[in-house]
Amino acid sequence: MAKASSGSGSDKRPVRPNQAGASAPQDPKNRSSQPRPAGQPRQAGQPRPAAARRTAPPPATGFTAFRREHPMMAALVPVALVIVALVALVVVKATGGSSAAPPASKVEAGGASVSTTAGTSALPAGVLSDVTSVSPATLAAIGEPSATVAPSSTGAKTSLTASDGKPEILFIGAEYCPFCAAERWSVVEALSRFGTFSGLSATHSSTSDVYPDTQTFSFYGATYSSASLDFTSVELETNQASGDSYTTLQTPTAAQQALLSKYDKAPYTDQPGSIPFLDIDNKYIGVGSGFTPQVLQGLSMTQIAAQLNNPNSAVATAIDGEANRLVTAITAATGIQPDAATAQGS
Repeated sequence: MAKASSGSGSDKRPVRPNQAGASAPQDPKNRSSQPRPAGQPRQAGQPRPAAARRTAPPPATGFTAFRREHPMMAALVPVALVIVALVALVVVKATGGSSAAPPASKVEAGGASVSTTAGTSALPAGVLSDVTSVSPATLAAIGEPSATVAPSSTGAKTSLTASDGKPEILFIGAEYCPFCAAERWSVVEALSRFGTFSGLSATHSSTSDVYPDTQTFSFYGATYSSASLDFTSVELETNQASGDSYTTLQTPTAAQQALLSKYDKAPYTDQPGSIPFLDIDNKYIGVGSGFTPQVLQGLSMTQIAAQLNNPNSAVATAIDGEANRLVTAITAATGIQPDAATAQGS
């Protein structure tokens, strides 16, 4: 029985969110990057654009120019905005606006204040059962669709072996990360064909990142039991903002950090240091989510799980399809077949 444990290795946090398909390092002192040309859509796998650093202040335009030319009128604008805001609050109250926001971890303006809402909660009833009981017929019908991405073979001869001698699978992610949120669904489904999870909790990605508030599992504090495999997870940070970062949760051991340094780079990713990071017995590496978190947007965990046995569902195609790819990689890496009761005929 392997427990998702913290470890005591490097104090350096290896990741920050900044990529579609993965969340990668950011230096808070240098967040600028080249903006994409106007009108050109961002492609999957490209880093999110950031404002280019300016070396000189821009000429006064818009409200700045107006304020210089009409100082008295400009002074009245804040008063007018306050009045409008108060009227809007009264209208919302009168028309029955939403009385409760969903649990969230949100950075307020300037990053100085954060929500104190707990980052995890109990799994909704039936969710884990739905994830672990997808029928072989559904799995076979979905197969390994092109909308999902398979882990990459390393060609390594040395296995990643746990202390009990079993092949090990290592997952490194963070609760704030939307790409980790998406990938955990498939990891739970895939590994449940080889063993059993207990102690999983519910969490969600950051509400201030791309694909906000993506509903998912947290591996923190969970255990995994299998006769043939070991699973280890490291959840680096919570979804609770702390200044311009997130609260540290777990730290990789020196050995885990060495694997990140060795494999969390080209040719396995064009964004070195990205998460989620998945090492399957050192034989296969997955960096980034195997499908876009967009497919899970706006859905609760119960709604997501309820679609997994429907081969016509986009949610099932993404999660089941990526799980199928992970099962294929696990079997190729270790020679271990999934439980016959849930295998897709492999």
